[in-house]
Amino acid sequence: MISSLTSRPPRRIAVFRALFLGDLLCAVPALNALDRRFPDAEITLIGLPWARQLSARLPAVDRFVEFAGYPRLPEVPPDEQRTAAFLEAMRGERYDLAIQIHGSGEVSNELMAAFGARASIGFGPQDDRRLTQTLPWREEEHEIARWLRLVSALGAVDAGPEIDVPVFDRDVFRTECLLAAAGSSHGPIVGLHCGSKLESRRWPVERFAELGNELAHRYGARIVLTGSLGERHLADALHALLSTPPIDLIGQTDLGTFLGLVGRLDLLVTNDTGASHVAAATRTRSVVLFGPSRPSRWAPLDRSLHAVIDSRAVIDTPLAADLDETQYLRHLPVAPVLKACARMLATTTPRTLGKGNRIDAAVLEYA
Repeated sequence: MISSLTSRPPRRIAVFRALFLGDLLCAVPALNALDRRFPDAEITLIGLPWARQLSARLPAVDRFVEFAGYPRLPEVPPDEQRTAAFLEAMRGERYDLAIQIHGSGEVSNELMAAFGARASIGFGPQDDRRLTQTLPWREEEHEIARWLRLVSALGAVDAGPEIDVPVFDRDVFRTECLLAAAGSSHGPIVGLHCGSKLESRRWPVERFAELGNELAHRYGARIVLTGSLGERHLADALHALLSTPPIDLIGQTDLGTFLGLVGRLDLLVTNDTGASHVAAATRTRSVVLFGPSRPSRWAPLDRSLHAVIDSRAVIDTPLAADLDETQYLRHLPVAPVLKACARMLATTTPRTLGKGNRIDAAVLEYA
């Protein structure tokens, strides 16, 4: 552990992770371990604007600061004046400890050093002197285990890899209202999340539709389409191919309602994207489809709840040899995904958030 922290425990800690939903959810166990290690410290999360909503739900995070961008970090468009003002503000905070949980450290360690904290830690090469302490980066390490390993160097005890994110009563209420408006059915509620930022991580919409039609036919499943407004074009294409009209909730859920919705599903079928980690956080059974990204690094850890389909391992070997890794998902057939869904549905019972009649309880509270 950093020696200066032994003599004088940190009172103000900055944690940098300016990435997206799945990335930040994978860091939640490390944030919780850090909070347990330094219970009296104020922990500030520095992230992208969207993360303000999630940080407000995390008991381990006391403050949120919006990241203003930095050269060669692509998540925020560069602006020299804005970055200079941001770094001046960070130095003015006089953090006792700055923790880089953004990546391997090539650029982000330079940013951390600019904060001027009393001590700093992150991943990087052994001879990296920009931080007080660096640990070696392991490319294939699971993202949750990676950050737990980092904070363990500060004496934080690993209390488990669970992603704990509160789902509030108001989230449950909004979710139930959305589902109630679509009518009732005795079949399981199955979410299809067909979007992803990268096209190479998207299973073809036609295959999602074929899967949805089979699940509706075999199990009487109610199909729910989930995703952001920016994925409207994908949802429209999927909607048109489904035999039974789905519950189309594209663009209708904020972060809290999305947590509530995924927590209400009996099964989620999703590309490797943030929705997969929301399923892990809400203990919702899921089938997660991988293409160029690696399950060893990004798959949900509890395989009793989450089935993982690695397309490069499933498609025909001669075909795979001729494909670029960005093309794997395009050739993933429906059969192994349907088989995984059948296995998940065979061991599930209808989800319940809260006690008793869910919608009545919510109405009583919010009427």
